[in-house]
Amino acid sequence: MAEKSFKYVIVGGGVAAGYAAREFAKQGVKPGELAIISKEAVAPYERPALSKAYLFPEGAARLPGFHVCVGSGGERLLPEWYAEKGISLILSTEIVKADLASKTLVSAAGESFKYQTLVIATGSTVLKLSDFGVQGADSKNIFYLREIDDADKLVEAIKAKKNGKAVIVGGGYIGLELSAVMRLNNIEVSMVYPEPWCMPRLFTEGIAAFYEGYYQNKGVNIIKGTVAVGFDTHPNGEVKEVKLKDGRILEADIVVVGVGARPLTTLFKGQVEEEKGGIKTDAFFKTSVPDVYAVGDVATFPLKMYNDIRRVEHVDHSRKSAEQAVKAIFASEQGKSIDEYDYLPYFYSRAFDLSWQFYGDNVGETVLFGDADPNSATHKFGQYWIQDGKVVGVFLESGTPEENKAIAKVSKVQPLVSSLDQLAKEGLSFASKI
Repeated sequence: MAEKSFKYVIVGGGVAAGYAAREFAKQGVKPGELAIISKEAVAPYERPALSKAYLFPEGAARLPGFHVCVGSGGERLLPEWYAEKGISLILSTEIVKADLASKTLVSAAGESFKYQTLVIATGSTVLKLSDFGVQGADSKNIFYLREIDDADKLVEAIKAKKNGKAVIVGGGYIGLELSAVMRLNNIEVSMVYPEPWCMPRLFTEGIAAFYEGYYQNKGVNIIKGTVAVGFDTHPNGEVKEVKLKDGRILEADIVVVGVGARPLTTLFKGQVEEEKGGIKTDAFFKTSVPDVYAVGDVATFPLKMYNDIRRVEHVDHSRKSAEQAVKAIFASEQGKSIDEYDYLPYFYSRAFDLSWQFYGDNVGETVLFGDADPNSATHKFGQYWIQDGKVVGVFLESGTPEENKAIAKVSKVQPLVSSLDQLAKEGLSFASKI
């Protein structure tokens, strides 16, 4: 097969790839210079929609409605946009070999792609129960959610199993968002996770108590402190029951698994420096290999605010790291310099009529404030994290846009706190006056 050659190649076709493409266009990339190579069959889209509006029973989101960069309030980049800009969108093409020394990528079909500068935006892949040797984990109607194909299969199952039973395995982002959307589809839901409370990487026990109570009020059966160890099936191969480690057996027409993800770095193993499970980069997302950049989920980068290096799996960082890398590529070519990436960690979620945002770092002592009663009509509450006498992180449920901006500012400024009791009394007003 003929070899194709580009000045710039982005490998991966997710959120980071789409935002990188927009920045390439802003920086004046010439027609024919840039290619995006993606194993997905569609142009880059806003992945968070898949666990939310894509699964709604009414008014569901569909492409082309949520192509990037609509998720951050920008212009929607339809496939035609790439064509107009002279950007090659090479879809349904999986790269199976990357030789960074010869600057060559090879696809599963044997096509060869040469580049001068590479942006690695391969993202993450879901952890599967079959990876852990769980019996029956390959049964029909056991789903994972990462790509639009996964979401389409789940939509079909929801339609086929009207008023059926679902078991959600995992109590993190996917667990909470999918449990909510399944209830909206009038499906009975049990959510199973091994930890003492939901979303343990971010939530404290106090925050989690609100969401668990709220979800139970919405009819979600929450089962904590155990895991799925096996599945029984109907004669047609569809899942029938979920066996739990504590001996319980749950009926299930649909199972959705959300037990984490791992960054897709395998292609580059042994060729590039890694740290903390990701590809190590500097503050411009340059890797240890010249002309190779890594962005989004795969990058382990300097988190300047905390004098630390971390890997962040979130759409906000995917967008911003992609833009930073492209600016750095052009600055380097022009002999200019740009500011280092100075990221404020940000996470959010929406489910039912709830919506929370979190900024900063969740370390140190905590102060819960506001109305965290799951039976309350208002349910506006939040939490501060205080380390070395400074506010380092803030969580807020049901904040207004102004209030969310205020908590972001507090997390960035890190004001001193004289008394935790006083902070608890002031609550949100402390953030509002910074």
